[in-house]
Amino acid sequence: MNDQIHSGDEHGELGDAEYAEFMELAAEEGFDVDDVENAIGEAGHGPLPVLAVVGRPNVGKSTLVNRIIGRREAVVEDKPGVTRDRVTYEAEWAGRRFKVVDTGGWEQDVLGIDASVAAQAEYAIEAADAVVFVVDSTVGATDTDEAVVKLLRRAGKPVVLCANKVDGPSGEADATALWSLGLGQPHPVSSLHGRGTGDMLDAVLEALPEAPAQTFGNAVGGPRRIALIGRPNVGKSSLLNKVANEERVVVNEIAGTTRDPVDELIELGGITWKFVDTAGIRRRVHLQEGADYYASLRTAAAVEKAEVAVVLIDATESISVQDQRIITMAVEAGRAMVVAFNKWDNLDEERRYYLEREIETELGQIAWAPRVNVSARTGRHMEKLVPAIETALTGWETRVPTGRLNAFLGEIVASHPHPIRGGKQPRILFGTQAGTKPPRFVLFTSGFLEHGYRRFVERRLREEFGFEGTPIHISVRVREKRGRKK
Repeated sequence: MNDQIHSGDEHGELGDAEYAEFMELAAEEGFDVDDVENAIGEAGHGPLPVLAVVGRPNVGKSTLVNRIIGRREAVVEDKPGVTRDRVTYEAEWAGRRFKVVDTGGWEQDVLGIDASVAAQAEYAIEAADAVVFVVDSTVGATDTDEAVVKLLRRAGKPVVLCANKVDGPSGEADATALWSLGLGQPHPVSSLHGRGTGDMLDAVLEALPEAPAQTFGNAVGGPRRIALIGRPNVGKSSLLNKVANEERVVVNEIAGTTRDPVDELIELGGITWKFVDTAGIRRRVHLQEGADYYASLRTAAAVEKAEVAVVLIDATESISVQDQRIITMAVEAGRAMVVAFNKWDNLDEERRYYLEREIETELGQIAWAPRVNVSARTGRHMEKLVPAIETALTGWETRVPTGRLNAFLGEIVASHPHPIRGGKQPRILFGTQAGTKPPRFVLFTSGFLEHGYRRFVERRLREEFGFEGTPIHISVRVREKRGRKK
């Protein structure tokens, strides 16, 4: 198993012979060998390991996330109403890439701080392969911190303890006191000034697996994993109950903070699937204002654990910004996708007409996703769900051999060359598909390719090779000029 991972990292998904042939082609075209290897390595990675950053309010979680990802992107203002579209970011340290889940976004609610911290930590830990637990070393361990420690112990994930706000040598003693939490060595850090973050990230790399534990799609990983995602009240719980033919998921609004999320094994179309539970996490009636933030954390957790995202949309209502956000989250996570329009039995002719227009304008960017029109209440068209999921998985795992891809790219360049810009005409010289799940291509070119042309290449790739139900990632490497300076 490990051999597979390592050879996969070196050559992406190119076999040895294909790789050798490809590198020869790259050398002929004047590309730097290291540059080409890096490009294939970057594009060939499988799903990235996930790191969750948890802790109580105002200990500096978002500042630390910004420090880890190397840019100011996470919102650092902890006041109610700061809603954010994103809770996951990509980061890199010492040549290794991973995802960071930030839980610094929503702090206060009617249930009280302890409950909201617990809820956030729970969703984030669920998605993570390892956790950074941030504690304010100037305050020391509080009752809320102790409660989070209990959650972490129960989850059994590797934990790196970050003693934040150690701005100088005098604060080191405060950090030492945090050994009392029983989570091992506290790493003294100032996320504001960057002090100590390097050592902490070294510890993070040791805690993170080389690749996520799930081996997607082979027998080792067990049943294929599906996340049922969508905004509140689109019918996720009802759909899950319908496909299971029993009341598996509570469809009510009882207040209750922590619960153990259960992944449902359900047989559909003669195959056992694992439905990653997003629907069953009980919505708490008090969290109305923070609900968007909790929903996005919960969705991120489900999507990270799944291979296919089934996005549920209420066909009786206009497609909302929140629907689009959820779709974007699944696309950015690189998951196979099916769009299910629920409550189809409630549509009249007029609404159907307007919905088709909305799908064209609002969901044009995922025209490649299989679409099913269902009714969770009556069970209408449920039998179409499995073929759609299987189609999406097939597209997600499709790989085009390098020789065939280059013949196809040659045809494109001949029939539809890139427009001339500034007297120059960039050309695609050759390319390869370095990874699958989702399909990832690297194109090596003589100049910068405009986004319009990249979209055109993606469209032609889909027409030629299918890729139904999966996002496609295309990265471009431009050949460096080798003119000698006199």
